[in-house]
Amino acid sequence: MKTIGLIGGMSWESTVTYYRIINETIKDRLGGLHSAKCILYSVDFDEIERYQSSGEWGKSAAVLVDAAQALEKAGADFIVICTNTMHKVAPDISERIHIPILHIADMTAIALKKAAIRTVGLLGTKYTMLEDFYKAVLMDNDIEVVIPDNEDIETVNRIIYDELCLGIISEESKNTYLKIISKLSKEGAQGIILGCTEIGLLIKQSDTDIPIFDTTLIHAEQAALEAIK
Repeated sequence: MKTIGLIGGMSWESTVTYYRIINETIKDRLGGLHSAKCILYSVDFDEIERYQSSGEWGKSAAVLVDAAQALEKAGADFIVICTNTMHKVAPDISERIHIPILHIADMTAIALKKAAIRTVGLLGTKYTMLEDFYKAVLMDNDIEVVIPDNEDIETVNRIIYDELCLGIISEESKNTYLKIISKLSKEGAQGIILGCTEIGLLIKQSDTDIPIFDTTLIHAEQAALEAIK
């Protein structure tokens, strides 16, 4: 079994989900008392968020490069960045390590193609929704991406940082997200990517008839499967 190097803490609530899903997947596939071989490097999310909001992506990249290098030295066979947004700096990290990164957007694209989704709505932080580092991977796989309007982008982003990253789960915010999801569906989205690892804490498949693709669950499951290839 390969050893998974997890870069977590962004936020720690979603990192807990990664650890649980990875180990549940290993147990389901191998049975018995099997569990995942993994090493966790958990960063201080406050530091990362400050760099994000001030546009100092080079500084946030440096923090994650240090984390990835530490995981490599500790014996990790591949890296899992336990957040969507910080895949913006995945190329910077790849250049400084000698083990692969299991990219969250690549894994999501595989899941979308398997479900025959050609047009998808994307929810996430404003960086994930507006910038190309995530959408480009999907478009390279011939998947059209629909995002909310500017007002809804700000709403989705605010709920992520002011509520979900702090462990606050609000019924009002859930209803707000469901209205935005409905709008995206009317604009042609055949499914919805929960493109922030916190959104899955708020929105479940049981909340809507529109197919939901929770990137936390997809990424964590694929990490486990990669470990036992």
